[in-house]
Amino acid sequence: MAEQDAQPVFQIQRMYLKDLSLEQPNSPQILLEQAQPQVDINLGVSAEPVAEGIFEVCVTATVTTKVKDKTLFLIEAKQAGIFEIRNLPQDQMQMIVGVACPSMVYPYLRAVVSDLCTRAGFPPVLLAEVNFQAMFEAQRQQQAAGGNGGNGGSGIITSA
Repeated sequence: MAEQDAQPVFQIQRMYLKDLSLEQPNSPQILLEQAQPQVDINLGVSAEPVAEGIFEVCVTATVTTKVKDKTLFLIEAKQAGIFEIRNLPQDQMQMIVGVACPSMVYPYLRAVVSDLCTRAGFPPVLLAEVNFQAMFEAQRQQQAAGGNGGNGGSGIITSA
């Protein structure tokens, strides 16, 4: 193997919006409600190998906004990145895929969700900053305790 081949590689190949959905099941009647909406946000991270040394990392947000018991709007957004990651030890590889990559993808997801809310005629929902390191560690602890055996999944649920 050539000396250059053994060098660690970490590069972004592409960032892209993989999936986006907006539903307003109770419009237009619910738009006349004056009550303060409740916003629930669920974030998830997943990673899949695409080819040798190439990974797709997705960060997904589900934003459910309700007034009383009726849905005002529901947004499901999945932002993804393709990363080239080679010649790293397995423990570093997991940290790159589980922490560094989602940290790079997430700002794009935040912008998409905020923009979609505005385009739908609502005030923007601003997704909070996320500590992907803490999220990754929590997933590792859950897996060690016999939980989900996958390399991704739901990570954070918040309410505003």
